[in-house]
Amino acid sequence: MKKLLTKGQLSVLIVVLVLIIDQIIKILVKTNMYWHESIRITDWFYIYFTENNGMAFGMEIIGKLFLTTFRIVAVGVIIWYLAKAVRRKYKTGFVVCLSLILAGAVGNIIDSVFYGAIFSESTHSAVASFVTPGEGYADWLHGRVVDMFYFPIIETDWPDWMPVVGGDHFIFFSPIFNFADAAISCGIIALVLFYSEYLSMNAHRKPTAKSKK
Repeated sequence: MKKLLTKGQLSVLIVVLVLIIDQIIKILVKTNMYWHESIRITDWFYIYFTENNGMAFGMEIIGKLFLTTFRIVAVGVIIWYLAKAVRRKYKTGFVVCLSLILAGAVGNIIDSVFYGAIFSESTHSAVASFVTPGEGYADWLHGRVVDMFYFPIIETDWPDWMPVVGGDHFIFFSPIFNFADAAISCGIIALVLFYSEYLSMNAHRKPTAKSKK
C-alpha cells in the first residue's frame, strides 16, 4: 500500500502543526491574560502566564542576544541534519523526533525575534496588545518567550525532621513551560529512549536495508 505521506512531507506537516498550535496558544495567553495571572484547571494543572529571557522551562544562563543567535544557528544545524535523515531514508520515528525538536526550537525563536517588537508590555495591570512593528516592549531579537503550562502535581512541605530541607515547601513539577518546550522535550526523550544506539551507530553512515524499515 502506498504511504499517504513521504517522510519529508510528514516532517513538514509536524513542524507546521506544532508551530501553529504553539503560536495560537501563546498569542491567546499574551493578549488575554495579565502577567502572572493564573487560571486553575485542576488542583494539579494551571494556566499561569509568565515570560522568560532564557532557555526551556524558564532557565536563564546566558545573555539574551547570544541565546537567540545560538538558537537560530542550532535550528540551521537541525534543518541540515533532518534533510539528511530524510534523503537517506532514516527511520520514520527518528525523523518525527527531529521534526518535533525543530518545531519547538523555531516556536521559541519566533517569540525571541518578534514578540518584543510587535507586542506591548505585559504587566500585572495591563494586558498586552499588538503594536506597530518596532514599537513594542523590546528590540528585535530581544523578545521574551511566553510560558503558560504549570503542573504542581505534588505540593507539600518536607517533614521537619529531614536534614537541610526540613520544613521547606516542595512542589513537583514546578517549571512553567509552553507547547514548544513540550515538543522539544518529547522529541529528545524519544530519541534517547528509542534511537540512542541508532544515533551513535548510524549518524555518520548510510543506513542498511534493515534500518530503513
